Amino acid sequence: MKSLDFKAKTINGKIKLLHSDSYNYHFNLTNGYFVRWGKTLEDDPDYSPFGPEILDIEISTICSNGCNFCYKSNTSKGINMTFEQFKIMFDKFPKALTQIAFGIGDVWANPDLWKIMEHCRINQVIPNITINGNRMAEIYYDNLKKYCGSVAVSLYDYDICYDAVEELTNRGMEQVNIHALLSEETYDRCMQVMKDSISDIRLSKLNAIVFLWLKPKGDRNNYTQLKSKKKFVKLLRYALENMITFGFDSCSAPMVYDTLKEHKYFKAIKDMIEPCESTLFSYYINAEGIGYPCSFSEGLTNISGINMFQVNDFLKDVWFNKENVKFRNNLIKNKDCNGCRKCQIYNLTTEEQK
Repeated sequence: MKSLDFKAKTINGKIKLLHSDSYNYHFNLTNGYFVRWGKTLEDDPDYSPFGPEILDIEISTICSNGCNFCYKSNTSKGINMTFEQFKIMFDKFPKALTQIAFGIGDVWANPDLWKIMEHCRINQVIPNITINGNRMAEIYYDNLKKYCGSVAVSLYDYDICYDAVEELTNRGMEQVNIHALLSEETYDRCMQVMKDSISDIRLSKLNAIVFLWLKPKGDRNNYTQLKSKKKFVKLLRYALENMITFGFDSCSAPMVYDTLKEHKYFKAIKDMIEPCESTLFSYYINAEGIGYPCSFSEGLTNISGINMFQVNDFLKDVWFNKENVKFRNNLIKNKDCNGCRKCQIYNLTTEEQK
């Protein structure tokens, strides 16, 4: 592995660059634009040999929503990751890291949130976060604008969600998204939020609606994965026909590939779809500092967590840990008929005949 003087690869604090023989990227710290290539511009590398591009870090398990479909089964009582704990881990992260997606329930639950985000910014790592929109205050919106590259607002209550989107976009944030869980029980809500994005002025500056495929995880999760491919096609068709900016989580990629493969703009759409990237370009760490390939693999008997506080060399002890290498290799080989990487943990699909 070729070592890099990464400080020399940041231009004016705005563009982070990584160049090597087989893996390269340019990341714009200002607008979030990211491009990756391999040996040539046409080559797409299987994974980053220099560590994760993005980390998904849970900094609080406290959430007052108590949703019955929560795959974490979080409640109003939980734990926070402290700034001191975060900094110990952060100092071990590879310099290739570009972004951190923070997991939190209530924004106000972790008093160290803003200090953690400020530390990221100082070290040229962009913090992003998903919020539930509950009990927000002006100072919270101001700080989200100050520190975050992007903010996603989870769709639970229409007004709470839309009001939060408006508060953020009115402050000049351009990367504000809505996260909408896609399942049998929430399908109508997903259709409604698209309609509202056309007519509700609060969403006039919304960046995109991102649909999240339901995973069969969580002690109290009693929701059902979307069964009907016909309904999935209807949702995608409505978004495309009405020119609604939308996206999906990487878990959904195989279904999106299969549904849109005959679309006239599929080639362009395909280039914007990132299938599962766990241990390839991303990694997850929970509020206790235990790392897993992704948040949905936490707690599985066949996947061991790695304690970040006991790690000396992140690349050796985590990124190239033998279990993560095995997970990575299986993921690279685990592709559907369209050549799209698919989840090796859960069966995430619609029923073809419906």
